[in-house]
Amino acid sequence: MEKSHNAAGRLTTSAWAAKAGNTINGLFARLNHRHTHRAVHPFWVIVQKEISDHVRSWRFNVLLFLILLTCFGSLYTSITNLVDELAKSSKEDDPFFFLKLFTLSDGSLPPFHVFIGFLGPLLGIGLGFDAINSEHNSGTLSRIMAQPIHRDYLINAKFVAALAVIGVMFFVLGFLVMGFGLFIIGIPPTAEEFLRIIFFLLLSVLYVAFWLNLAVFLSIRFRQAATSALTAIAIWLFFTIFYQLIVNMVARAMAPPDMASQEQLLGYQQFIVNLMRVVPSQLYADATTTLLVPSVRSLGPLTMQQAYGAIPSPLPLGQSLLIVWPQLTGLIAATVVCFALSYVSFMRKEIRSR
Repeated sequence: MEKSHNAAGRLTTSAWAAKAGNTINGLFARLNHRHTHRAVHPFWVIVQKEISDHVRSWRFNVLLFLILLTCFGSLYTSITNLVDELAKSSKEDDPFFFLKLFTLSDGSLPPFHVFIGFLGPLLGIGLGFDAINSEHNSGTLSRIMAQPIHRDYLINAKFVAALAVIGVMFFVLGFLVMGFGLFIIGIPPTAEEFLRIIFFLLLSVLYVAFWLNLAVFLSIRFRQAATSALTAIAIWLFFTIFYQLIVNMVARAMAPPDMASQEQLLGYQQFIVNLMRVVPSQLYADATTTLLVPSVRSLGPLTMQQAYGAIPSPLPLGQSLLIVWPQLTGLIAATVVCFALSYVSFMRKEIRSR
């Protein structure tokens, strides 16, 4: 009985080793593949392998289905309202009529950019929470590091591959929305509207890249994939729900008296706005609102002197970018910091074979 048990254990171990060996051998067999007498760089081989793994995984397909479902739902509501508005007015009444595809809603479903702000973090977390610890637990990480490739190729390739998948998916969704809108309402976007949509899609990719880097960092710090996934989701829930509750309690406790001066009221409102801008989702919401709604002229409190005499007209693209530049800088800085933490942690991580 004991001999049969040992034999079964050796059989299971041998099957696992053969499977892992085939995976690694297949990966590094592609390192020696040549196109036009030139060897493929190991970095791009790992990127292609990671992209293939992402696209074929059930996790990505489920998230893609959810985002597609919400995208078509918001597209249906926006096009329905656009057709009604088009019957009442003309395109000349609103020079940015096409942008309403991404912002218009009747209240039954949020607009497209709100769905991206909510589901985007889940996409980034889903693609990165087991980027390193799954390789380590399966034993493939030590085999990859035993090959003559630089260690940073692996962490860089995982980020580039996931970012490429996210970028392609968002741009396909964005152009799909534009194509359906152009086909149904029959009004093409102007050059400035097209550029605003492109900047919105780039901003969405940057926003998801922050959560991707955070998830990759947690996958390096924690050995179990479930722990890193739960930690990333807990951070997302804290910033999405609980942080706003904390800010509301602080705002209620620090509310100025009824006879406060205008300077005190402005200082109090600016303080609350700055507290909310710590949240990445708030930075994304402010930036997308300014880009997709050109009539937004400021993201902070205004005095009567500032509002008096202002011409109620939409801002050009350059002025909108100047308004959202602090939000863009904040998202870029947060993404770079998370990537730097992931890079340093992985380069210092001790990797042993199991």
